[in-house]
Amino acid sequence: MTPAAPSAIATAAQLAAGKLDATTLLADTLARIDAQDAALGAFVALLNPGAAREQLGRLQEAGGPLQGLPVAVKDIFDTAGLPTSYGSALYAGAQPRCDAAIVSVIRRAGGLVIGKSSTTEFAFLHPTATRNPNAPGRTPGGSSAGSAAAVAAGLVPFAVGTQTGGSVIRPASYCGVTGFKPSFGLLPTAGLKCFSWSLDTVGLFARNVADVAWFAQAVSGHALALPAAQATPAKSWVVGVPDSYPWGPVSPSAQRAIEAGSQALRAAGAKVLGITLPAWMKDVHEAQDVIQGYEAWRALAREVDQLARQPEALSTILRDYLITASRISAPAYEAAQQTARQGRQACADWFGQFDVLMTPSAPDEAPPGYGSTGSSMFNRAWTLLGLPCVNVAGAVGVNGFPMGLQVIGAPHADRACLEAADVLERSLRAT
Repeated sequence: MTPAAPSAIATAAQLAAGKLDATTLLADTLARIDAQDAALGAFVALLNPGAAREQLGRLQEAGGPLQGLPVAVKDIFDTAGLPTSYGSALYAGAQPRCDAAIVSVIRRAGGLVIGKSSTTEFAFLHPTATRNPNAPGRTPGGSSAGSAAAVAAGLVPFAVGTQTGGSVIRPASYCGVTGFKPSFGLLPTAGLKCFSWSLDTVGLFARNVADVAWFAQAVSGHALALPAAQATPAKSWVVGVPDSYPWGPVSPSAQRAIEAGSQALRAAGAKVLGITLPAWMKDVHEAQDVIQGYEAWRALAREVDQLARQPEALSTILRDYLITASRISAPAYEAAQQTARQGRQACADWFGQFDVLMTPSAPDEAPPGYGSTGSSMFNRAWTLLGLPCVNVAGAVGVNGFPMGLQVIGAPHADRACLEAADVLERSLRAT
């Protein structure tokens, strides 16, 4: 496993107190990336040292809670100062004229957008060249592969990704880092290459839950940062753990992680409650695929139109998916949207039985090889419902590789979701 790095919150405090020089931190960051990323492949574009120092100077003058901390941004967001290819050869070397909203927000909060992290093609399933620093020979997941790997390898303290199905939580699980998919709409998507306007969600990566909560507060303006010591005792938490899932079985690795998480929470005084998922959850899971496909066929209309002139314009996996998605009818789409609305309405009452859910973050440890980015089956329903989710690292599967636990919060209860994830993380560390 990658050695533990200092807390980003502690580093920011040192910068604010003048105990650490931001230019020194920048030089160290660039040196780490230069030394490690040729083998890792987390970045597809980087600021040159001169431009990075110039931007850092402007950030220091403006101030902001991030204090010049480096941030990697998934190459699915437009950046005026760096090329944006969306993981596609169609856009190789393309230079947007404007920054995506999240990029501007990060800079306003004092973060240095140091480079673009690798993404799968248009944030779908065609794998990137990124490697997994904590599971050698296994996929880092997708589509936010570079963002998860960059944080897992200690190259940067923070990274930004996106999730339409499971593209934040799954790579965070595979790489053994914290991934936070906030409530739908909490972070802006303007300037993101759209795949599904009803589902695309901006997510964040950090080394631990406290860091990601602090980062989320800095870029959202919402009160999400956690106290240095957990204010709410673990015994006040009721954590629901489903007994089965309509989308697939629980693997031995996932079961091992759930048992470890449950034991750790009980030892800390939390109540772990076995539950049965409601019948409508299967419908919600299936509706996600219909909505995603219907919208992706339209969002990528320009790219699909190029297939007649350039048959190689899209990967086979994306081309075939879009051709199949083109057959989804408007009535089927409307029915799926109605299912989604009904599920979201039902969630508030359903969560009255417990504070948060705990499920596997992925079906298993990261699959061997690089031909697949893994399955999003344990994420898709929660993405459609717009619920906040956190991957908590600390458990391992049967082969000793990272196996994340997903904490899922009630509608719009992002702070509570992060608090519960912090309890779980601390409990796992204590066992």
